[in-house]
Amino acid sequence: MEKDFYSKLEKLLKKDSRFVDQEGDLLKSNVIDAAYKADKNLVELLLSEKEFKDKFFSKIKNALVFNINDFVGYIQDKNFLADSYTKYRNKIGLNIDGKFLNERKEVALVWPFKDCVLEGGMTKEDEKRKEIFFNEILAQDEIDKLFAPKVLTNWKRYTAKGEEKIKELKRDKDGVIRENLIIKGNNLLALHSLKSQFQGKVKLIYIDPPYNTGNDGFKYNDNFNNSTWLTFMKNRLESARELLREDGVIFVQCDDNEQAYLKVLLDEIFQKENFISQITWERSAVAGLGLGGKVINVSEYILLYQKTNNENVLNKKVTKKVVYNLEDFKNYRFLEDTGKKELVKKYISTSGNPIKIYKHSNFKLRKVELGDFKKGFNRIFRTFLIQKENKFQHSLIEEMESKQLYSVEYTPNRGKNKDKLITNFYYNKELFSWLSDLANFENGKIIKYEKLNDFWDRKFISNAARGEGGIKGLDRMKKPEKLLSFILEIASNKRDIILDYHLGSGTTCAVAHKMDRQYIGIEQLDYGKNDAVIRLQNVIGRKKKTKGQIFGDIESDQTGISKVFGWKGGGNFIYCELMKYNEHFVDKIKKSKNVKELLKVWEEMKIKSFLNYNIDIKKFDETINEFKKFPFVKQQRILFDILNKNQLYINLSEIEDKDFKVDEGDKKNNKEFYGTG
Repeated sequence: MEKDFYSKLEKLLKKDSRFVDQEGDLLKSNVIDAAYKADKNLVELLLSEKEFKDKFFSKIKNALVFNINDFVGYIQDKNFLADSYTKYRNKIGLNIDGKFLNERKEVALVWPFKDCVLEGGMTKEDEKRKEIFFNEILAQDEIDKLFAPKVLTNWKRYTAKGEEKIKELKRDKDGVIRENLIIKGNNLLALHSLKSQFQGKVKLIYIDPPYNTGNDGFKYNDNFNNSTWLTFMKNRLESARELLREDGVIFVQCDDNEQAYLKVLLDEIFQKENFISQITWERSAVAGLGLGGKVINVSEYILLYQKTNNENVLNKKVTKKVVYNLEDFKNYRFLEDTGKKELVKKYISTSGNPIKIYKHSNFKLRKVELGDFKKGFNRIFRTFLIQKENKFQHSLIEEMESKQLYSVEYTPNRGKNKDKLITNFYYNKELFSWLSDLANFENGKIIKYEKLNDFWDRKFISNAARGEGGIKGLDRMKKPEKLLSFILEIASNKRDIILDYHLGSGTTCAVAHKMDRQYIGIEQLDYGKNDAVIRLQNVIGRKKKTKGQIFGDIESDQTGISKVFGWKGGGNFIYCELMKYNEHFVDKIKKSKNVKELLKVWEEMKIKSFLNYNIDIKKFDETINEFKKFPFVKQQRILFDILNKNQLYINLSEIEDKDFKVDEGDKKNNKEFYGTG
């Protein structure tokens, strides 16, 4: 009977073309998605036949209620569509409690328990201090207004003259906002608020999310269980993907703690065929000497995906610029004055041009010395064996003696060296490779240009970030400006829009500002003196007064990439916040130090907050003595749990509601931002 039920259900669902693939098989994930949305057509389909109506609906008085979880459970059951071995399809994917992550519709919200304002010069003991966090997982049927656009408040424009009021937002001829933006608030909700203005507009996303190690230096919630962390990442990556242009790319930095899971998750969201590379970045060197019993981790990974399969997502002319030291050239030698040479043999090539082989005498080869790079860079070389397949080269070296120096001269009649006299040198029957063909000597440094590959060592991008942007005490955790500048260089151009929704201390936006990219940064936490807003003000700088004029030169941040890009300060950015409602009470719960303060918060919550629909205030007050007996952390958790998470921030649709007291300035700026004015 159960098999017949499954078969009939499959047949019924296939009547809706949205649920059928090109091969005629049922798309279970589409059915599940429609169920969670209580899709009208799906509901009508199930109500059309009595056995499904009786199975998946409950009668309450005169109303029928769709039992979504029961229905989804049937669709996800391993026996559904399993009539035979060939029909049943095994799936590989991220799985939580027996259900695939891409079929689950939960949302992970997260808040730090404490203020998490970081102090400069933290001690090692401070760094080990454990923080407590609120993790909240909302099921699909609990989500109501959560993803609706939010009211933005506390608008400011920062310039070299200081803080200014917002008069208008700049837009281009296509109506796209052309302002640098820093938004404070829950990053998932901020991403959804950006959709109306920036969907399909962002060229590059870089994020350095919490690594889920339980020891995150930024004191973000870095102590998730695996399933919560995956849900947390999935929610935000799905929203971020919608903001990318068709030729857009995303760089996601991680360590080896969650790398494998993250790769599978990104394959599902961005599709496996849009994976470009997994870059290994040498974060640090191995400290100390002696033998060890374990493998030391010195690397982090950057997973790179494109939104759609596109050949033009990366700038093709970009190469790796690596600075080398003298010890890197121990296999190279220096060629002294070659002195006399004598013709050994002359060939006539197929093009009619002669090929001449000369033997040199009075030559001297020696190890490279430091001074050679300055006085004779074009005389430094190494040799390599000629491949057996190269019959032409082997025909030449047959005329040569061992331990002798030869040169071969010829003039190509085609290619990039057409009609130019070419000279190749050989020693001990091996061909010369001149360092000057591979590198330059610039400002006393040996600069070598290499093809872009997926290993970025410390010679290429140093891990040194000490003091960059004036950030103190976080040098181990923050990423160097050089790393971000190279990422922006290979995957974006001037005025492209860059997004970082785990902004932290603001490195991404600071680099984008110096490189003339438009940027959007989102951050929930307050980092005190190390906050991104302060860092970006330093990047812009302040005009200093000079005699005879109101403003003179700009004093700006000169750390990081400033000198490389000739940064002299200037520009501006806009700051705004998601306007809090229930989040206001979350803050008060976090800041409370004892039960007495918590109970004051509760009294205010009863009057002003939005509580979950099933909370009985009277019953809560009647059992308040029991509440007082709980540990303080549990008391905080209880008050946090009973807040309605759909009302954390004020929705744009409620901007005119007098109860929320949105001032006229904020109303004007929101109309400008959302284009509703």
